[in-house]
Amino acid sequence: MASFSVSTKVEPDADDDCVAEEVVFHFSYLLHSLVIHWFLLLHCDYRIRANAYLLPLLALQFENFDDFTIASPWERFIYEIEAVCRDWMADSPKRLLDKGAVALVYSKYSYKVKSELKYGTKSYCMEYYFETNINGKPGTADWRSGFHDLQLCFGVKEFLVISRKSASSAVLDSPEASKLLSAVAIALSNCSSLWPAFVPVHDPSRKAYIGIQNMGTVFTRRFEADWICSQVPRRLMHLEGLYELFVSKFVYSTLDLPTNFFKVQFAMRLTYKMLAHDDYNMKAIDAQNTNSGENLTGKTFNETLWDNDCPWSEWYSAEDPVKGFELIAIWSKMVEGSLEMAELENASPYEAEKWLISPSCAPKLPEGSEWNQIGFASQLHILVDALKTSFKAQFMENFVSDDTSGSENLHSSMIIPPPTVSDQVLKELFQEGVQVTDSAYGVNKTLGAIKGAPLESLFAQFCLHSLWFGDCNIRAIAVLWIEFVRKVRRCWEESQLIPRMPANGSIDLSTCLINQKLQMLAVCIEKKYEMNEDHQDCIGSEDQIEYMTEEASLMTEDMHEECPQDVEDLSDSLNFSTLVERDTLASDMSAFKAANPNAVFEDFIRWHSPGDWIDDDLEVEMSKDNSSPRGKLSKRMSKNANSWRNIWSRSPALPFSEQKPLLDPNREGEKVLHYLETLQPHQLLEQMLCTAFGAAADTLIQTNYGELKQMETMMQHLYLTLAPALKPLQENCLSADSETIEDLRRLCVVFQHVEKLLTLAASLHRKFLQAPRLAREIFSDFYNFYIPRMGIGLIEEKEFDKKQVVWNEEREVVANMLVQPTANQSWRKVLSMGNLLNGHEPIQREIIFSLHGVNGNHYAIPTATVSQQNVETYRMYICGTSNDLRVALSVVSCD
Repeated sequence: MASFSVSTKVEPDADDDCVAEEVVFHFSYLLHSLVIHWFLLLHCDYRIRANAYLLPLLALQFENFDDFTIASPWERFIYEIEAVCRDWMADSPKRLLDKGAVALVYSKYSYKVKSELKYGTKSYCMEYYFETNINGKPGTADWRSGFHDLQLCFGVKEFLVISRKSASSAVLDSPEASKLLSAVAIALSNCSSLWPAFVPVHDPSRKAYIGIQNMGTVFTRRFEADWICSQVPRRLMHLEGLYELFVSKFVYSTLDLPTNFFKVQFAMRLTYKMLAHDDYNMKAIDAQNTNSGENLTGKTFNETLWDNDCPWSEWYSAEDPVKGFELIAIWSKMVEGSLEMAELENASPYEAEKWLISPSCAPKLPEGSEWNQIGFASQLHILVDALKTSFKAQFMENFVSDDTSGSENLHSSMIIPPPTVSDQVLKELFQEGVQVTDSAYGVNKTLGAIKGAPLESLFAQFCLHSLWFGDCNIRAIAVLWIEFVRKVRRCWEESQLIPRMPANGSIDLSTCLINQKLQMLAVCIEKKYEMNEDHQDCIGSEDQIEYMTEEASLMTEDMHEECPQDVEDLSDSLNFSTLVERDTLASDMSAFKAANPNAVFEDFIRWHSPGDWIDDDLEVEMSKDNSSPRGKLSKRMSKNANSWRNIWSRSPALPFSEQKPLLDPNREGEKVLHYLETLQPHQLLEQMLCTAFGAAADTLIQTNYGELKQMETMMQHLYLTLAPALKPLQENCLSADSETIEDLRRLCVVFQHVEKLLTLAASLHRKFLQAPRLAREIFSDFYNFYIPRMGIGLIEEKEFDKKQVVWNEEREVVANMLVQPTANQSWRKVLSMGNLLNGHEPIQREIIFSLHGVNGNHYAIPTATVSQQNVETYRMYICGTSNDLRVALSVVSCD
């Protein structure tokens, strides 16, 4: 206020006329200010006595002119409010954001700033709520979930809230609340601000407010809201009674209600809730899917585990990420009487203008040390901890015995399952007759990059079982590994085929070394079995022996690395598969030289690889002496550095019968067992992690989630992320304090994000099998909501509340998710609000009544002053259930 900023000090020797002039100036200025304040007080709260405010200001002490400019505590409080409001008004929303405006969790466009004020011994907090988007404001039929509670109640956009600074933030004393609101109204008037201001009153649980807004003319809008939490009058549970409550605010007498009709804008939002885990709801979903020809559960209705058919259900049961659904039905129309309201209450929700559906999803994923959800990611995280611990011992047996350093701590904190559990696991792993097809090794193109083992292979299944054996600690893994190796040795000693291994007699060098060793052992057992049988009559003729019956050499990755010649060939850009072919080729060349002493390289090519020999003529012609062919080598074989010619030059003339066997099954089998029995713990855990990550991803990718492109892309990115992240595990250069350990833990977090989204995708696909568009749209909304939050800690947990419009042809599918309630259901409520959907009443009903224009009473707006259609004279927001009722009223007046 200007009167607060004027400061005049009169000198003792000043002229008397000047003194009188200044006194008149100050006194007239003060009177002008008091008139303004008196007028505003009438509009703020006419119950406050004017002299409570005026008398202190009129008690002027003329003895000292300094007193003219000394403001009272009340004036100083108003001035402080005004100064804060002017600062906020001067700043644009962008500048307020730069100054630290706080984002609100319910909307990405809503923010608030606050300032603390003092009046006497009391402290107050004033908050300014604003939005960064300038399009529109809460209207009569606008039900955006991104609104603040006061925006929805009163239809305002930006506003102030001032409250006492206390634990409850409520002002319990009504005179204090009125006085506080008056102070804010005066300050806003001085600023020429049209912001509405609110003060909380009563107990905070009532969500009660009083408020006021200067509309820029002679009109003022008053606000009031309160909540009835018990004993709601029965008439106010019905639309007819609520309509009459609103109309009673502007008619002269309630006796006029039956005979008069008022055009009232009516909007209603009904909320129905379906719990995803309800037995009857699950039965309804399965019934729909069965009628469509596909029963996704594959179980009887008594079994309500939602993920029985999902690929991960073999290992764990995931919590359904969809906790339930909220279905919202919206009406909007003009009504003229109570009878229309009674008809609306009995109307079917199918007649609503719009249906919206929103899932209840948990948005926040545990990060860091919080692993509350059971899944592959949580167990992989524990397996990473086991890798870190594995460096404490040289052999797996050390973790079972008592001679490990710090064994007391290990034994006390790490639980080993009883022998019956390990016996069951081994029985599952070594089922007779279970074999892996060769195609299983070619399903995942990234298997070589991850360097693990195929999902159905013996070692991959061992790794997956280990994730759930006990709590996947290093001691439990050690016990299971020792028993596993004993079982493998028993298969070797008894010449029993190892289950879950391919029967093609080859070694896949793109897999981990343990898997290669098991493949080698499987071949050795097969050869050992054949040697014990008499198959000499199937060998063939002696001539054939000289040329063909030695089989390809079988070598694992480490065997090739131990061979100097292999290392040299590897430098020539050959891979391990080429090395295997080289050994077989060298054997064939030696036998060919022994059978044909005068043969040259070209002769061998004509016999072994006819496609690499090019004849001069269309017909084969020999020279007169019939000693050499007429033709030439192919371009591939003619290169100077051709590897075949190098092998030919190094291969001695030696028949097969004198050659050392390429594979000695007894010797190689024992070498494999020695490797498995003496494998260092960290080497085992490194290969287990590579295999477990790959096998878990291969399991999850089999999930049926419909046509969700984002999920398909995310799974592809997961594989691309796994390959480089797991590569350090293949280099055998880790230590307990290696940074790779932390990288692997972060990889587990990424894996958990993907796992969470995948379970959501599967859940939505299952529930909306008959409405796939809804599944796609809901998942897309959640995906866009969730992805920006991946990898960051959420300070404030924001619930996912995006809603999707339900098309008319989809309404039946959604409605059938709510089955008819039975009398013995404990959660069934007393039906009292109408608008039943499949026998279910809404859990919440929200109504907005509004009226524009003249009604003939003392609150009406003069028609000569302002357009009737542009001013919302009365507005009532009602929110209630069968047990409570909240009412918010705003009224425009010109008194």
